Amino acid sequence: MKSSLMLSVVLLLLAIPVNAGEPAVDDTTAIRNTALDYIEGWYTGDGARMERSLHPELAKRIVITDPQTGRSRLDSMSAMTLVQRVRTGVGAKTPKEKQQKDITILERYHNVAIVKLVASEWVDFLQEAKFNGEWKIINVLWEVKPESDLAKKLK
Repeated sequence: MKSSLMLSVVLLLLAIPVNAGEPAVDDTTAIRNTALDYIEGWYTGDGARMERSLHPELAKRIVITDPQTGRSRLDSMSAMTLVQRVRTGVGAKTPKEKQQKDITILERYHNVAIVKLVASEWVDFLQEAKFNGEWKIINVLWEVKPESDLAKKLK
């Protein structure tokens, strides 16, 4: 009786996965954490954190329409440009009380996700993909909030 109880305990322990000290992170949490690395990297001026969230071939784009002519243009930013901009610390100038970072996962299908991120002066739509086992931002389409200081600078 003791040996069968002992054998049962040993088998139960062997069935529990060992994770080398790292807690398992589900995909929903990983998608959210990627978006947090992106926006918190911006707000703290942490280029390494921003870079960790991005695929190296990221395309970040915005449509800007000239209010006088009604003509639109597409501005683009690469991952390298974005990381360099973060390292200048411009985002770190945002006061803590204005550091908005509302994250909503709008859709997920297997290894891709669309995430809405509402920040202090803009709204980003992030396209994330699971790349080599990690969630990375592949594309960003963004829009400046009309009432923001950034909108005034772009006019």
